[in-house]
Amino acid sequence: MSIFQAIVLGIVQGLTEFLPISSSAHLTLVPWALGWELPSLSFDTVLHLGTLVAVTTFFWHDIVSLLSAWWQSVRTRRLDTAEARVAWLIIVGTIPAALAGYFLEDVVSEILGTPVIIACILMVTGILLFVCDRLGRKERTLQEINLKDALAVGLGQACAIFPGLSRSGTTMAAGLLCGLTREDAARFSFLLALPITLGATLQQSYKLISAGLENVAIGPLVVGPLVAMVTGYLAIRLLLGYVRAHSLRPFAYYCWAVGLAGLVLAWVR
Repeated sequence: MSIFQAIVLGIVQGLTEFLPISSSAHLTLVPWALGWELPSLSFDTVLHLGTLVAVTTFFWHDIVSLLSAWWQSVRTRRLDTAEARVAWLIIVGTIPAALAGYFLEDVVSEILGTPVIIACILMVTGILLFVCDRLGRKERTLQEINLKDALAVGLGQACAIFPGLSRSGTTMAAGLLCGLTREDAARFSFLLALPITLGATLQQSYKLISAGLENVAIGPLVVGPLVAMVTGYLAIRLLLGYVRAHSLRPFAYYCWAVGLAGLVLAWVR
């Protein structure tokens, strides 16, 4: 992999990990469309590490506040604050995706990991965004979520195990159906991403170490995650600012367009 390819894929990962347009789809469709090899396990791992640093940096104060409130609730065995309740609900919301990843990830990837199927599933992401953005009441805040909401959003995150279903897209769509405002649906989506992204990165790192380090140049392994970190941070800022006053429908249109382009390219080839 060249440095140029690492920069392009770093930008792709940073933008699509947090914008509701599916990073798994783009990291398959972009190299496939350009005639490049698919990213190796080592490169994919460091890309996710870059976006993990981005979301951790952006929400650092929220993370510290939530962890402090959670620890206080453990010590006192009471839920006295909204932050403590949200922290516990993030834990609950992570469980469905953790179970899906543990039992189904390899099977789903083997069955569905082809560009044509991924393009079709990406179009499903567009449908979810369009429908849920229209149906959601957009009245409730993050501090008002309950156990049912956390499980619903967590199930949305678990569905993102299917390549082409955007993790941020499914969780934001579920949050909107639960009545959250677009901004708070996005914030909960990003906070919910932290534990599952950390767990997935650790799992990939374990697989990489167990299989032996691949013969990959150091340059792309350094450049790729740095680019992903910067673009990921900017993508979070962009999305949170955008959803305060705009709908998610443009992202739905984008998913449909890219999915259709992938199907046309497959047909032409």
